[in-house]
Amino acid sequence: MDRSNQNQNQDQDQDRGRSAPDPRTAPVPEAPPWAPVPPADRTPQGPAAPPPPAQPPATPTLAFGPPPAASGQPSGQGSGEASGAVPVGAGAAAPGYGYPRSGPATAPGYGPPPGYGPPGYGPPGYGPPPGDGPPAQPPGPANPAQAAAIALLNLSGLGLGYVLLRHWAGAALCWLATAALLVVALPADVDGVPVGVLVGYGVLLLAAAADGFRRGLRATLRTGAALRRLALPLALVLLAVPAGGSLAYGAAREEAREEALLARLAVADERVKSGEGLLFERAEPLYRLALATYQDLGTKHAGSRAGKLVPARLDAYYAQLSAPYAKKDHCRAVAPLKHLRGLAGTFDKDLLGTRPAKADEPLAESLYGCGTAALGVQSAEPAAEVSLNELLDTFPKSAQATRVEPAVREAIKTRSAAVDGGAAPCGTVVELRTLRGSVDALPDAVFAEAARETAAAVEKGDFACGTSQFRSEEFDDAAATMTQFAKDHPNSPKAAHARSIAIAAEIADEEPEAGKALPPAVAPGGSRMVMVVSNDGPGSVELLYTGPTTGKVTLNACATCTKYPGSVFLDPKKIKACTGPSSKYPKATLLLPAGTYHFLQKRSGTSTTTVGDTKTSKTKIEPNYSYTNCLYVTSGF
Repeated sequence: MDRSNQNQNQDQDQDRGRSAPDPRTAPVPEAPPWAPVPPADRTPQGPAAPPPPAQPPATPTLAFGPPPAASGQPSGQGSGEASGAVPVGAGAAAPGYGYPRSGPATAPGYGPPPGYGPPGYGPPGYGPPPGDGPPAQPPGPANPAQAAAIALLNLSGLGLGYVLLRHWAGAALCWLATAALLVVALPADVDGVPVGVLVGYGVLLLAAAADGFRRGLRATLRTGAALRRLALPLALVLLAVPAGGSLAYGAAREEAREEALLARLAVADERVKSGEGLLFERAEPLYRLALATYQDLGTKHAGSRAGKLVPARLDAYYAQLSAPYAKKDHCRAVAPLKHLRGLAGTFDKDLLGTRPAKADEPLAESLYGCGTAALGVQSAEPAAEVSLNELLDTFPKSAQATRVEPAVREAIKTRSAAVDGGAAPCGTVVELRTLRGSVDALPDAVFAEAARETAAAVEKGDFACGTSQFRSEEFDDAAATMTQFAKDHPNSPKAAHARSIAIAAEIADEEPEAGKALPPAVAPGGSRMVMVVSNDGPGSVELLYTGPTTGKVTLNACATCTKYPGSVFLDPKKIKACTGPSSKYPKATLLLPAGTYHFLQKRSGTSTTTVGDTKTSKTKIEPNYSYTNCLYVTSGF
């Protein structure tokens, strides 16, 4: 046998010893169904070589190509001939199969016959059935650590587990989901990410982690060993990405919440500031809104930056609303101070602390100041009794409450003195009347004496006002004042004199000369002269007179009397009035001291005359004479 055949047989023997079982004990494996059967004339000749001595089994390897060379002989070396192995892809036979050759592999006509070798080798028509191929590479052993690393890498949300597996579709899905989450979540706001989005994203990460674990359990990674060893630690480190992102987002959201709360605080501050300088009644709605914000921030968000600023804002709120009191504008200070004091019943007590109690003293002082300042002021709003009664009801034991009664009596005394020597007693009496109304509205038990003093001062003021009007020739006003005085104070010792002044003022209003001096309070003594006054005219007549004494009488209508014809050319002395029987004319008798008198007759209208008639006259009464006075009416034609 030549050397080439010998080498070929040795190679085949060695190959059988390494990869095939003992032919004496194991059946010869059948050729795959797609391998063609060699022709009979190409069957290897020669006796079969005896089996080699038993050797320990070699570790099987997953590889394509010729078997390893025999010990001591490099592969592909011999006596210038091929060893019978053909490179993979060039028509080589499957491992364990060889073909006898007697010449070089490159010589024409040498090599395996058509139909031999791996699939695809040989002339057309040979090869495996359509659709079959070489056996797939078997999966590697299970590697839980690798699978866990890939799962954790996917759980980071970056899809890095899929990147190691070269599963780009899964990695892209993770990237898109994370990008969508960032678009929804950023910038961070108070409301945060919708729960549905978070749940969906979490489910996606868990699914990616589970899928990565499944895929990576038996996968063969095309990475270096160093990188594979770092995969699990890297996955654990990258788990900090979602955790850190959550913490960072939580911090950003918390900052957004803080900014939103500070913005609410700023709005409330602006509302308080906008009420500065306004009447409390107009600014109160703004204050209520600001307080609602302060309370919400100070109770529900007490730990926030805005919540921690609420106490300082409440101090500023109290200071602003107490500003009128600081300026001694007591009446304007009452409403805001009452509001501050009343916050204890509507606002959180822990936030307010002792602030409401600090409004008690200013409120009591403001009520006292506003009430006493309004004493006697007719146009005061609120009236004096409103403020003073509120003070006595709210702070009955306060120092201000004990000062009310002395203050009222002092106001009465001051105005009473102004009536006696004041230049404007009528204005003072208006104040006294207003003051009397206030005192009457205060508790009787405390202000009874003050009420009596006020009534006396009003009486004196009314009389002083009437006389002042008379001297100022305001006769119409003087008549009205003194007439009202006589009605309001019928038991006053000045009532008779007031009636006299009213009569004189009425005459003086028609004849100013009658108002040169006030009528005397007491009629002069001495003898008096008789004056008989008769009414010779239609309608009743009222006769007023003033002089050394003042008074008036009323004469009934003369039923049969008429107007006397007259003209501007007719001498009044030629009119023969009151010449009929004496009993025909209604009469009145006056007893008058000597002196000059002014008369005013006021004739009322009749059924034929709706307009009355007035006429003035002047008469001098001398002692030891009696007088008659006939009152008649001329037609003027």
